[in-house]
Amino acid sequence: MGALTPARGAKEPQQERSRATRLKLLEAAVACLAERGWTGSTVAVVAERAGVSRGAAQHHFRTREDLFTAAVEHVAEKRQGALKALAHDLPPAGSIARTWMIVEEVVGLYTGPLFRAALHLWVAASDEEQLRDRVTALEARVGREAHRTTVALLAADESVPGVRETVQGLLDMARGLGLANLLTDDSARRDRVVAQWAKNIDAVL
Repeated sequence: MGALTPARGAKEPQQERSRATRLKLLEAAVACLAERGWTGSTVAVVAERAGVSRGAAQHHFRTREDLFTAAVEHVAEKRQGALKALAHDLPPAGSIARTWMIVEEVVGLYTGPLFRAALHLWVAASDEEQLRDRVTALEARVGREAHRTTVALLAADESVPGVRETVQGLLDMARGLGLANLLTDDSARRDRVVAQWAKNIDAVL
């Protein structure tokens, strides 16, 4: 049995390297999609940015669609995790400062590189049949999770009329601010909108 130990031990660094390569590819894919769009983001371009061979990229992701869908999902999960972690650093319940911080973080979900990358993927999916179903399913899953997390952070009671719609309105508004931010720096107007939405949500809740 002892003779098996080195082989088993050798597998662990190999698995770590494989995980590290996959992570590099996922993050490079999101960066490429955000900067170059769907047309300019090929597997070869992503592999070069990640510092791995094209063969290594195709070992992890059989198709271009697999790579980019997995990349957007990966970063969405990371961002969602950061939103959930916010619960540990919030001001006391019932304060406007708490609501403002939650609204600001939700808006942040839609105004960074992830949203830009996801948007390119959505546009591509509208024209590419092989992408449409998986991107539609991904967006629905990400949207549901964002809604659930926001409800939990706000301690909102969705059985009260208007509360569910207010939370969904916040997410829709955040998406709109993300679109506005694509062409110009919209941060000054965004700050004012965030402050007003925090007041609106406080009034409804």
